[in-house]
Amino acid sequence: MVDYTPGYLADHWCVKGHILLCLEGELHVELRGGDTHVLTPGLSYQVTDDAEPHRSHTKTGARLFIVD
Repeated sequence: MVDYTPGYLADHWCVKGHILLCLEGELHVELRGGDTHVLTPGLSYQVTDDAEPHRSHTKTGARLFIVD
């Protein structure tokens, strides 16, 4: 379980694989190639190791269940 506070912005591009499930709030996942995905409660996101680099941010905060 991970809680991101309002205004959170990742300070790096990540290449590690994750499975994210949004439980509360809203999380924006940005891919280095320019695509973005918005996670709201009940939505998930999956990326494998060494796939397109990604980073996350949230204006409102978010509670996530993350599997690395």
